[in-house]
Amino acid sequence: MPTPRLAVFTVFLFNGVLFLSWAARMPALSAQVGATEATLGLALLGASIGLALSAPIAARMCAKVGARKLIIVGVVVTALAVPGLTLAESPLQLGLILFALGSCSASMDVGMNVAAVAVTRSLQRPLMPQFHAGFSVGGLVGSLGAAAAASAGWSLTRHLVTVAVIGAITMAVVIRAVPGVHGETADTPADDRPVLKRPLLWLLAVITFFAAIAEGATSDWSALFFVGERGLSEAAAASAYAGFSIAMAAARMFGEPVQRLLGPYRLLASGAVVAAAGLALTVLVDVPAVGFVGFAFVGLGLAFAFPVVMDLAGDAGKRADGTGGEREIGLVTTVAYTGFLIGPPMVGGIAHASSLSVSLGVVACVIALIVPAVLLARRSRAREVKRLEVDSARP
Repeated sequence: MPTPRLAVFTVFLFNGVLFLSWAARMPALSAQVGATEATLGLALLGASIGLALSAPIAARMCAKVGARKLIIVGVVVTALAVPGLTLAESPLQLGLILFALGSCSASMDVGMNVAAVAVTRSLQRPLMPQFHAGFSVGGLVGSLGAAAAASAGWSLTRHLVTVAVIGAITMAVVIRAVPGVHGETADTPADDRPVLKRPLLWLLAVITFFAAIAEGATSDWSALFFVGERGLSEAAAASAYAGFSIAMAAARMFGEPVQRLLGPYRLLASGAVVAAAGLALTVLVDVPAVGFVGFAFVGLGLAFAFPVVMDLAGDAGKRADGTGGEREIGLVTTVAYTGFLIGPPMVGGIAHASSLSVSLGVVACVIALIVPAVLLARRSRAREVKRLEVDSARP
């Protein structure tokens, strides 16, 4: 039986492998359904809409049945939905299947983050970045596997079925070790106000919202920026996002000492400064090599945004028995997914009115807004703690 830490890391890895396996085969899927760039873009919105709409439902279900059961549901349906993409015959059908896939991914995302919070509490270590590194590593494995399958001449069906079967078997081996087997208990969180009425949670959600805009813009527009604005080939431009991904994965995997040294709020603020400076450097200095370094700084700076905020959100919903945080994580996740929805078209609209350099400069400003949001979140958390101390002192 694997340890809970290894089991949860494997869930994150599985999610990343499946996501990038089908995303990396998008040219084949596009040809299969006969999609234009416009209709493919609309179809791809299906996954993001499914994620955003299903996250709050998944949070409520997680509170009732526990993280493990929610992850099982997500794994089973996702393992079926990914090969199901090969059945799509039109952009509309592709969009509907992606909507279902996104909805299932929401269950897995919420469940695995709640389970990860449970592991960090039991071990009393800031391990959330390492778990999110599992997703990054899984994405790299999935994309490399997709490239190998395409090079070997594998059909889309053979490739995605193979990935789904291997992933499902792996999950069957580790799922029993995933913590969070029980849901709501008689205990209530220390702060029992509804999640929608807690400024702290909205501020944490805003941080992930800004980070999601930046991540979505970087992944969707980095190659076009280096081809159109810097005159590089498509192959060379692709390496910019590779540098972003590698820097993010490395920071998450080996960043525990830094998080212990700085603490969560200073880490979030300093990371935002590094990411904003890196993207500003990319758009202001007309040297491709400098742009590559700048994108690596963006990945380095944004690496801790999601995992640290998820940890803080889970802590804000902690119950006396050490469980809790499902609804808080669900709120933050929902708002974050809206950032992935808004970011790419926002960048495209600004680029259409001006240039891609200007639009990415706006994204750098959005990243910089994380700093005041972090400061306000830390102040809000201090007020919550003081309020709880006053309440507990009352006879």
